[in-house]
Amino acid sequence: MHPNALLELATDLLHKVLQFESPADGVVSDFFRQHRALGARERHTLAETTYNVLRHRSLYHHLAQSGKGEMERRLAILGWQGNEGFLRAALNEHEQQWLEKVKAVDRAALPEKLRHNLPEWLAQPLQAALGEDFWPLVDSLNQPAALDLRVNTMKAKRDDVQAALAQAGIEAVPTPYSPWGLRIQGKPALSKLDVFSGGLVEVQDEGSQLLALMTDAKRGEMVVDFCAGAGGKTLALGAAMRNTGRLYAFDTSGHRLAALRPRLARSGLSNVYPVQIAHERDDRIKRLAGKIDRVLVDAPCSGLGTLRRNPDMKWRQSPQAIAELKEKQAAILDSAARLVKPGGRLVYATCSLLDEENEAIACAFGEAHARDFTPLPAADVLAKAHAGSPQSLVREQYLRLWPHRHLTDGFFAAVWERR
Repeated sequence: MHPNALLELATDLLHKVLQFESPADGVVSDFFRQHRALGARERHTLAETTYNVLRHRSLYHHLAQSGKGEMERRLAILGWQGNEGFLRAALNEHEQQWLEKVKAVDRAALPEKLRHNLPEWLAQPLQAALGEDFWPLVDSLNQPAALDLRVNTMKAKRDDVQAALAQAGIEAVPTPYSPWGLRIQGKPALSKLDVFSGGLVEVQDEGSQLLALMTDAKRGEMVVDFCAGAGGKTLALGAAMRNTGRLYAFDTSGHRLAALRPRLARSGLSNVYPVQIAHERDDRIKRLAGKIDRVLVDAPCSGLGTLRRNPDMKWRQSPQAIAELKEKQAAILDSAARLVKPGGRLVYATCSLLDEENEAIACAFGEAHARDFTPLPAADVLAKAHAGSPQSLVREQYLRLWPHRHLTDGFFAAVWERR
């Protein structure tokens, strides 16, 4: 493909993504379906350029003001993640001169908002919570995440899967905290490997694996994954149950539950029952009240803990959306709690970085249910689940994972036992 043609495609893709009408990963996937002739290297350049611009949008928009021509083209030039010589072949003389001047700008001298590339409503609470640790977090959020896999312990052992990946030329290292995980740098074509098609592994961030570990589902129990989504944690719970008992995967989205079915088929699990519910007060939930051993509530949230993978999230979310989510989170947690039987366990989790979606919701629930639910210290729960270095994963009595500290997505979890 001619260099200028690829730059024009990058410009077109950024124009679509920066409207923020849909998640960036879906927009990029749709764009590639419309341009099926693109090769793997071209798709990589377009995707990585797009995500680079999303990560550094404030900075690049500021720098682009000094240029001429279409804004999205200037952003594509600044965020280019392909061959440098290929890019220069696409630029006219004025653009080449402009790019050299921009590269000479001392970025360390720019205002903080251009260096952290976060909206102020998000930067302020994170700075207040982290202090000097804020800038290491910023650096981590602006780096692509590694690829984490969860080994399906129903079918394989971690060492054996690691060896099989090595034979395929893929270096994988054990995750430090989850006993089920392997971590891979880069983006290999997993779907072509026998370990994937045979259900020996699933793609799942190590932090998400820890949520399943903390739920501690056991053989023969009745377990509910209350907000199952596409079922990553459902599959981990089912394997922990050794394909026994009964595992309900509740979600309001039939589309998300449909995505679980092929994963279920690969996993070999037959104890999972996907159920589409209308809302958290659905009659099918009421029938199970007081009967469930373990309930995991991975609540709908801002998703700000996944900014390494979904950098558009910081531009698509808003304080108003967070306020609405908080009400929904509290309502879902209250409804899910009714399912738990005496002696049973309740886990509330999010992939958010914000205290207001995490500690605030957990504290309010704990105060409202002090008579019937006892909080369990996350460090103790993790230690009993054989997680690595459990004390390093907690803040106060909660699981608190940070990308810059733990190399996972940002996760929170609180655990209670019903009296």
